[in-house]
Amino acid sequence: MELSEYTARAVELLKKMISIPSQSRNEEKVADMLFKHLESLGLEPNRLGNNVYCNAPGYDASRPTLLLDAHIDTVKPVSAWTRDPFTPTEEKGKIYGLGSNDDGASVVSLLQVFCMLRTTEQSYNLIYSASSEEEVSGKTGFEMLLGVLPPVSVALVGEPTEMQPAIAEKGLMVLDVTAYGKSGHAARNEGDNALYKVLDDIQWIRDFRFPEVSPMLGPVKMSVTMIQAGTQHNVVPDKCTFVVDIRSNELYSNQQLFEIISANTSCEVKARSFRLNSSRIDIDHPLVQRALALGREAFGSPTLSNQALMPFPSLKMGPGCSARSHTANEFILITEIEEAIDLYVKLLDGLKL
Repeated sequence: MELSEYTARAVELLKKMISIPSQSRNEEKVADMLFKHLESLGLEPNRLGNNVYCNAPGYDASRPTLLLDAHIDTVKPVSAWTRDPFTPTEEKGKIYGLGSNDDGASVVSLLQVFCMLRTTEQSYNLIYSASSEEEVSGKTGFEMLLGVLPPVSVALVGEPTEMQPAIAEKGLMVLDVTAYGKSGHAARNEGDNALYKVLDDIQWIRDFRFPEVSPMLGPVKMSVTMIQAGTQHNVVPDKCTFVVDIRSNELYSNQQLFEIISANTSCEVKARSFRLNSSRIDIDHPLVQRALALGREAFGSPTLSNQALMPFPSLKMGPGCSARSHTANEFILITEIEEAIDLYVKLLDGLKL
């Protein structure tokens, strides 16, 4: 088929995806649809939870394996939508709908490329996965899929990057910090105000700068984003909690950051998870070098993806613009889908890993 035909197929499938609400942890119906669609193409899909995946024919354990991954879940629609987020609308070369940009366009584009390459002679095994729960980093999303996939050498992760290769990605760690005091009447000189106990720690978090700065991702970023204390105006609070959002670079593991923060704060510090570390792929990797040879520009991404869960090298690259993600009246350009399919094939066909 011609590129235009693959693009038309991708657009048709994307519209079907948009019309099926698939917020994180509620992707059953869109996974059902994708599974049946893969079967209709003569493929032999597998399913684990709401993750759908498929191996190209001729798997050979002696060869490296390339994984194509994109996620099928969406965030909840924000209140500012002026369209029905679940009604795909095509206007002036744009397709509007929730998940059109993040991450439906990558799901359908990578599938077309998988279909194009699966019957060709390549030096690697090829696997396609449409994974769930990416928007919430859920444990029954890609992390569960890791348990059934064969060993993967490298992954191409479809996310809206305007088809530029993200060779590094910031990680995420969320901390819950708690100070304890003693309640008392605010009118009398009694009690031990827990709110006052967090002030020095909050100031340290605001002002501290981690010394290791990444050339691609910049410094580690810490932000206090929530605080809670007290029950009413005339009661000295006996407990104060605040939340810290930490965006790590590849020069620190989340565990290392936690230890540094704990050593410099007086309150009780607990990490919700250490799972979502920063990632990086070597610029000399054949996949990156092929992307650069195609005129693409490598960059470091501030946003999180399934890369954080991948224990193997991965490159993030896909159609659409990250700034459109999670916004009202989200859209993707049809030309962006066409460009993605064309560039993906040029990136992967004949690649030597």
